[in-house]
Formats: sequence, structure tokens, C-alpha cells
Amino acid sequence: MSGNESRLQAIHQITNRQATPVDQPEPLSKIWATDVFNLAKMEECLSKNAFKSIKKTVQTGAPLDPATAEVVAAAMKEWAMGKGAKFFSHIFYPMTNASAEKHDGFIVTNSEGNAITEFCGSLLIKGEPDGSSFPNGSIRMTNAARGYTAWDPTSPAYIMQTENGATLTIPSVFMSWTGEALDKKIPLLRSNAAMNKAAQKVLKLMGESEIAPLNSSCGAEQEYFLVDANFANARPDLLLAGRTLFGAPSAKGQQFDDHYFGAIPQRVQIFMQDFEEQLYRLGIPAKTHHNEVAPGQFEIAPYFEAANVAADHQQLLMTVLKNSAKKHGFLCLLHEKPFAGINGSGKHVNWSVGNATQGNLLDPGDTPHDNLNFLLFCGAVVRGVHLHGPLLRAAIATASNDHRLGANEAPPAIMSVYLGDQLEKLFMDIKEGNLSVTEAGGEMDLGLSQILNFKRDPGDRNRTSPFAFTGNRFEFRAVGSAQSVSGPLVVMNTMLADSLEWVAGKLEAELASGSDQATAVLAVLKDLINEHGNAVFGGDGYSSDWHNAAVDERGLKNIPTTADALPALREASVKQLFSSTGVLSPVELESRFEVYSEQYVLAIELEANLVVEMAKSIIYPAAISYLSELAAANVSMAEMSIDLDSSIAKTVAAETNAMMAAVAKLSAALEQHDFASTEEHMQFLAKDVRALMDEVREHADTLEAEVSDELWPLPKYREMLFIK
Repeated sequence: MSGNESRLQAIHQITNRQATPVDQPEPLSKIWATDVFNLAKMEECLSKNAFKSIKKTVQTGAPLDPATAEVVAAAMKEWAMGKGAKFFSHIFYPMTNASAEKHDGFIVTNSEGNAITEFCGSLLIKGEPDGSSFPNGSIRMTNAARGYTAWDPTSPAYIMQTENGATLTIPSVFMSWTGEALDKKIPLLRSNAAMNKAAQKVLKLMGESEIAPLNSSCGAEQEYFLVDANFANARPDLLLAGRTLFGAPSAKGQQFDDHYFGAIPQRVQIFMQDFEEQLYRLGIPAKTHHNEVAPGQFEIAPYFEAANVAADHQQLLMTVLKNSAKKHGFLCLLHEKPFAGINGSGKHVNWSVGNATQGNLLDPGDTPHDNLNFLLFCGAVVRGVHLHGPLLRAAIATASNDHRLGANEAPPAIMSVYLGDQLEKLFMDIKEGNLSVTEAGGEMDLGLSQILNFKRDPGDRNRTSPFAFTGNRFEFRAVGSAQSVSGPLVVMNTMLADSLEWVAGKLEAELASGSDQATAVLAVLKDLINEHGNAVFGGDGYSSDWHNAAVDERGLKNIPTTADALPALREASVKQLFSSTGVLSPVELESRFEVYSEQYVLAIELEANLVVEMAKSIIYPAAISYLSELAAANVSMAEMSIDLDSSIAKTVAAETNAMMAAVAKLSAALEQHDFASTEEHMQFLAKDVRALMDEVREHADTLEAEVSDELWPLPKYREMLFIK
């Protein structure tokens, strides 16, 4: 049997595959949020008093009466059972970037042995998973394992429909018995509360009398790859690590720029239609989908929502995305760099803050020089990025995202802020003591009568900036595609809360000294930009000149790897930031360093062990088989006095020996365990082990280009990326 028989079978199955049938899509108005127990559903089935109470909790975060929880639980159970649910689950978000579920039945037995349904307020409010079996950073041990989940009424419950039935799913927080946050939701809720508290101070000083609770918002653009499952099942690296650890470049990659926004392949379009209909039923506002830059890469972008709900929806979206892909014969890859040499995937987090009375406080309006609230809030963001750039980098630090940051498609690992020409000039003028009128973008006129003129934005976009202002929000472009958005949102909310507290203190002092409001704001912003304006940069973030200037002249940090980034969580300034805002205690912060460090170590070691295994058991045998064939052919030709060129055989032999020598060095490196600290262990993996993995790959990829295609056992880039 030839080595590539599995590849040939995969290609045959893919090219002869019948598309998964999809029903004619129903109108959005008919399916929107049909599987969500939202306020509209509650209003239908709750008493006026109960609905008024739960609505106040959902919209303002007000405490919920336990009696109301009982009423809501009864109504939720009846609604869910009416939709076929026999089980309920508290869904929560441990420190793994994944979701976790514990399912319970709506069932108890009575003294007569009959089964009855039950779901009371206490079951809705609290669940009890094991607190030591999830990553917890030494907060919980096996002999002290109790943990709790608790209902978050501000994020709506929903029905998760699968082929095996329906489950009522209840978004929840997850904590230890001793009260520490073991999840990503509790810090997110706390960070929003801290931001709201500080923002209220600033707005009151600005003369605002009616101020609704402030919330941060999030819209996350999700990029992903689709690979046919027949190919993926023949690639141990894709199945276990989520990326290709080996693979020579395809002759055609993305160099023709023909995939981005191109016609979506029919099979992918059918998948997208099915996937998005599920999202609509779950109340997730999917708005945009398209081909991304790399072949086989796509994007879905939802409309923005309140940050807490958006974070829950993002986790749900990733689950539905992967499940739907499997249904249509694909493996969905959320790894940030599944294929070398072409663009990887990010999750651009669009973030803003606002409320019902003042609106979006990061919207400059048509005359930003007159919008003092905007200038203060925007300036506070600049200060936060400058002070806490390393923390922002730590918030998006994973082994997989390290492959992407700083490459052609992703921002560098230097945290800077792009404001656009209009706003950058405005803040630089303020630095000089002026508040000048800003120029609008003007009108776009192509000189074509059939094309309507339109208003041009006052600033361009900068795709090389990790933290860019994009009109009425900031876009954190460095977030990885496989990550939960909660971590970055926690950091952004917290640094903004800290900066707004600083702004409030400065503003109060200026006003107390007798300055009028405009003069006071100008003075505060002048100090702010003088101290923190080094974080503002509008040029090419990929250029070596910027990298040198950022570090040498502006004092910014270039943090290339997770091993370099995570120690920021142990910095005194970061501990003070989270403690002063009440977002994370020192114990909770240290637990996150331990968990994320362990995840980094485990991820690199998994990949390294896979490299050794695949090189020995898959690539080496293929190379030896080819050498055997070449040797046999050479002997046969020699018997006929035909002299064959042996250069290919010599190349294959040399590369095979070099690959196995590198494998031996990598195996030896993986045996090292005598590290003085976690930081030292991570640095060893980042520098030594990753370099040895690359060395093995270099020789293996050379072999792929030399060994007979008939014998090569692994699906190739040209097949995985272009055969759909």
C-alpha cells in the first residue's frame, strides 16, 4: 500500500461528497432568539412585580429578591420543558479559554417511587462542581475541592439544541468555597462595576446630573480556518495541537490576494447559513461573514453587545462554530497560526463604554474638539495603554498567539495606540496648550455622476496597530482567535477605571482652584498627554524603525513571547491596579499567573512531543521507503550500465539524518526538569525547545518536497487549503 493512500482516499471522498442539505432559511423575525429566555419571554410568563424586579436586575445590576428567583425558576422550567428540555446546566467559564457544563435532570423521586419534575430557585441560583479539578492556581487542592456555580441573571439563559436533545443552559459564575474567582466572568463583572464607579465620578464633575449605569460593550470579529475532516483525521498535529507542526509551503498561497472577500465556496456558504441560523435562534447577532485573507480562512463578526453578554455569546459562538463545522464535514481550526507562511487568525475585540443617558462616550461626534466628555474618556484610554501595555500584552499571551504577533498579518508585541490623523493632531495640540478646531474628512468625489458622493471619515485605518481607534470605539487587534474575550475586556475595563479615577482627581483639583470646565479639562488632558503621549503612534507598526524608536526613545516594551509577557502579572503595579479597583485580589491574580504559565508549558510540551512522534513514526519511514526505492532503481539501472543521478537520494539521506539528529536533541531537551522557577521553565521552552522544533520541521519540510508524492503520508498544504 502506498504511503499516501489515506490522502488519495480523502481527496476522493471530498470531491465526491454531497453537500449537507439545509432547509430553506426562515425569516429572521420568526427565528430570532426563539431559544432564549430573555426579558421578552419573561414578560409573557411572569407577574408584573416579578418581571419588574428581574428587569431592574438585568438592566442595572440591582440585587435580586430570592422570592423573585423562585418565580423565575418556575417559569424558566416550564418554558424549557415546553421546548423539549429534560436537563439543565450551569455553564461557566474556567481559566482555560473554554466553556464548562454540568448537566442535571429536572427530576426527583417521591416516596411512592414516582418521578416528578423539579426546578426551584435554589437549583437555579447555585450549582456545585468540583473546584479542584479545573485550573485554579493552587487556590483549591484535591482535599479541599468544593466549588460553586451561581446564576448570572444579567446574561440570559437559553436552550442548547443538539441531535440528542435540548438542555436549558444557565450562564453562571464559578468560585471556590473560600470565595475566590475561579473563572473569567467574575473578574469581568467586577471590572465593569469598577469602570462604572469611576466613570460616574468623572461625569458628575463634568456637570452631568442624570447618569445611567455605564457598561462596556464588545463586538468580536472571529477568524477561523476550515479543513475537510478527511484531511484533518490524517494529521495528528491538527487533531491534537490545532496546527500543522509540519508542512512545506504550497506553490500557491495567498500571494495573489484572490481569496480575501472572494466568492464564498458553495459548501462553505451552506455551512455558514446553517451555523448562523443557529446563532440567530440563540440571540447572537451575527452580522458579517466573508472569506479572509488566507486560503481556507473565513470570518464572522457579530454586532456589538454589553460586554458580559458578548463574552458569553463569544464562547457559545465558538462552540456552535465547531459543532456546525463537524456536521458539514469540516474541522474548524481556531488556532492562531494553523498553517505556516500564510496569515493566521485573530479575534479583533471592538470595545467601547457608554450608557442610556450620555450615549457612547468614545464617540467623538462631528466636532470632537467640543466633546469634552469624549476627550477625557479617550485620553483615559491612552493613559491606560501607556501605563499597562505589558498587562495588555499578558492578557493576550498564549503559546498559539505567539506564532502570530509581530508577523505580517498581526500587530507587533509593542502596545501602542492609533488615534487617526484628526484625533492625534487634536491631542498633540492640547499638549501644546491649545484646543483647536479639527478638520472633517471631507467629501469623497470620484467625478462619476452615477456614483453618489459620500462623507469620508476624518482618519484612515491602521492595520499594524495593536490598539486602534476606529471611529467610535477602540479595536484591540492583538487578541487571539482561540481566546476568550473576557481576559482582554477585564484588563481594558480595569485600566480605564484606574485612569478615570486619576482624571477625576485631577479634574476635581482644577475645578476647586477656580478654573472653568473647559480650562480644567484642557489642563488635565495636557498633563495626561505630556506623561503618556508616548503610547500614541500612527505609523507602520511593523517597521524596524518603530521597534527601535518605541523601545529606545519612548520607553515602550517589546514583549515577543508569552514567556516574556506573563511575569507582568506579578508586577507590583499590576497587583495594585487590580487590588485598588476590587477586580482581582493578590491571591486571584497569582492564581492566573500559575494557570496561564502551566497552560503555556503544557502547550509547548504537547507540540514538542508530537514533533518527535510524527518525525519518527510518520516522516522517517516515508523517507526510508523512498530511499529504498531509489537504491533499488539505482542497482537495476547499474545492471543495465545506466548511470542515474544520485543527488536526490543523497539529499534525502542527508535531510533524514539531520532531522533525526534534531529529534534526538529535542527529545533530550524535553527530559530537562530542573528549573529554578516557572519563569525559567517558560524561557527554556520559548527559546530552546521551540528552536529545536523549528529545526526538526525545517528538515522534514525539505523532505516533503523531495520524497515521492506517492509515498508522502501527510495531507499537504495545497490539498488542505484548496480542496473544499
